[in-house]
Amino acid sequence: MVGQPIPRGEDPRLLRGEGRFLDDMGHDALAIAIVRSPHAHARITAIDADDALDVDGLIAIYTHDDLPAKLQAPLPLLIPHPALTHVRTQHVLANGEVNHVGEAVVCVVARDRYAAEDAVERIRVEYELLPTVVGLDEAIAATHAVHDEIPSNVAAEMTQEIGDPDATIAAAPHSLTLHLDIERSASTPLETRGVHAHHDRDARRLLVHSSTQAPTSVRAAIASLLELPFGDVEVAAPDVGGGFGVKIMHPWPEELLVPWAAMQLGQDVKFTEDRREHFISANHERGQVHDVRVAFDDDGRILGLTVDFVHDHGAYIPYGLIVPIITSTQLLGPYRMTDYRVTFRSVFTNTVPVSPYRGAGRPQGCFVMERTMDAIARELGLDRTEVRSNNFIQPDEFPYEFGLTFQDGRAYTYDSGDFPASLAKLTELVGWDDFPRLKEEAAAEGRMIGIGLATYVEGTGVGPYEGGHVLVEPTGKVQVATGLGTQGQGHETVFAQIVADQLGVAFEDIEVVTGDSRRLQYSVGTFASRAAVMAGNAIHLAALEVREKALRIAADALECDPRDLELVDGRAQVLGSPDAGLPMSVIATMANPLRYAFSDAAKVATQFSGASDPDAPPVADGDRPGLEAHGYYSPVRSTFANGMHAVIVEIDPDTSDIEVLRYAVVHDCGKLLNPRIVAGQVHGGVAQGIGGALYEHMAYDEAGQLLNASFMDFLMPYATEVPTVEIDHLETPSPLNPLGIKGAGEAGVIPGSAAIAAAIEDAIGIVITAMPISPSELHHLRQDHAAGTPDRASAPTTSTPDGSTSS
Repeated sequence: MVGQPIPRGEDPRLLRGEGRFLDDMGHDALAIAIVRSPHAHARITAIDADDALDVDGLIAIYTHDDLPAKLQAPLPLLIPHPALTHVRTQHVLANGEVNHVGEAVVCVVARDRYAAEDAVERIRVEYELLPTVVGLDEAIAATHAVHDEIPSNVAAEMTQEIGDPDATIAAAPHSLTLHLDIERSASTPLETRGVHAHHDRDARRLLVHSSTQAPTSVRAAIASLLELPFGDVEVAAPDVGGGFGVKIMHPWPEELLVPWAAMQLGQDVKFTEDRREHFISANHERGQVHDVRVAFDDDGRILGLTVDFVHDHGAYIPYGLIVPIITSTQLLGPYRMTDYRVTFRSVFTNTVPVSPYRGAGRPQGCFVMERTMDAIARELGLDRTEVRSNNFIQPDEFPYEFGLTFQDGRAYTYDSGDFPASLAKLTELVGWDDFPRLKEEAAAEGRMIGIGLATYVEGTGVGPYEGGHVLVEPTGKVQVATGLGTQGQGHETVFAQIVADQLGVAFEDIEVVTGDSRRLQYSVGTFASRAAVMAGNAIHLAALEVREKALRIAADALECDPRDLELVDGRAQVLGSPDAGLPMSVIATMANPLRYAFSDAAKVATQFSGASDPDAPPVADGDRPGLEAHGYYSPVRSTFANGMHAVIVEIDPDTSDIEVLRYAVVHDCGKLLNPRIVAGQVHGGVAQGIGGALYEHMAYDEAGQLLNASFMDFLMPYATEVPTVEIDHLETPSPLNPLGIKGAGEAGVIPGSAAIAAAIEDAIGIVITAMPISPSELHHLRQDHAAGTPDRASAPTTSTPDGSTSS
């Protein structure tokens, strides 16, 4: 079944409205609402809750001082790094100061959300306003500080270098400098965050449901910070209506407040975030400015490259430096590089904190590298595909090690790929060579069309490990569990395909459970396009162990060699003699020696059945009862998927409206487990990439107020804005894991801004150096260009070895 485009097995239930999401739970639970800061930077001088005490249904009001000592401390820094020298993380509830609009200040518990919101409105918080720092320019200028103890606003500065880029650039025949900008955006999943907790005081057990991408990690955080034995805490993710990275962040304040309140009050407690709260309280991403120097020869081959960029991580830095580290390494894409230096500064601003959003630093890096490639092509008068081809790592150069360190702390080494073949597929798919004729014909009709392309490499399957459990029931049906959660990726289908192939059982007889610590306690989470690589291989290893045991038990019963058996149609049968065999149900029953039989089928496993050797223990040394196994997969380093996108756009000459006419994708994620699901992942990613290029932008004013914190104002593409995505696949299996697979979850979004910027530039003949771009911005850009006014269309600066420059 692996490799077949099987329809997703989970979809019928969801399409019938039978999904069970967080807010479908706990209708009788007490509800939490949060008083959030209306200011981007202020000291809290007083909190007056007296008027709220009269609200009917009020249960409790908590401020920072009401929390236990461990919850009064700042929340953990999830991923420490030696370069991260100035750390600030938020408190569960603000401790005397707020640093972004939306920060949690007071927690209210009431009979229902209506009463809780009424109480929130009556609580008066007095603030002393402080200067705000909004935007990268203000952060670097450091006229004001987000945190008094960090006057520079710089949390970290990090450099990675290979070769001698300065000397190479100085001696090169050609060089360019570019200034490139990607603005802030956010995940905005359909379902916001939510938490429900039930505490059984008699059993001293805490069960928490959270709309999270990392249920077992949330479990560890709750147990640690509430000072509970790990065995007394269970966390499960119900159906999750989208994550895209924002729900990998943990623990959110509410993931601690809800279970703590449930324990204090002896009742179930629930929190469901509303949409405005999500905009101003749930983490954002993107937000970087890059300065590039690149040197190249007459064929456009890059000789040396330096990149200095600033990363906006917002008011706090709970997720460490993962996003800028990914940018700084993944920027290199599919290109050879011998002389390279990248330096980034990660800075505080009085805005919502940042953690990974689908793509996680890669869209910024891809934008920078691909804009650089297009600038080189323009400078030399070469076709953009030729410049890329001249820089590609070749198929016989894998594994290709750069000499850098990736986000997993391991060597930045590509495992497999065939970039020339991918480009050949893409140019044929989109009709690259024929496009000049189409553009000329369109121009004759007064139409402005352009074509762009962008390439990328995506680190996937990040460690440290993932687990899987496979159990064959006495009915012959199979239970599969993994600890990482699912948010719509099709895990139930793909994992069932893997198990079906190994055990020879029907796809319909396999049930997959994800994201429940009661079923699998050790896990990491769903992020970095890792679920198929990590959990898929863990489940594969568990299924192999179950397969081996099933064949061994059947061979003993049938008195034959296990190598003479096959597992097919839910049976172990002798090769060439399908009538000689045993159903998987009987094998599963025999795998568990019984004293008591509760059915006729179970008699075969009891002590007087004659099925076992009377001179051997019923459970052999080193064996375990049951037809089941746990598998864990832990890779040496990440796998690296890759792909290339091409897009054709049309610009309205009068309004500067931007329409995407065609979008073509060639994608290589190693061996395809399910082409239909991979296509779906690419489709969704492309939609988000178009959104990031043309619509989505977090608009802050100088006071740190988010001006478009609603779906009335924060724009996203509809189906009408996303064309039919044309897809072709290349399969270069990874040598790093048994299944030969690489991740696919983020691929569609990574090159969107780069490819669309290139297409717009090709259509209008004006250099695009910042994204996203709206029709109004493009219109002003065209007006400024016509008037000769430099704007975001400023051309790159060209320099030659003699030191002269030109624009």
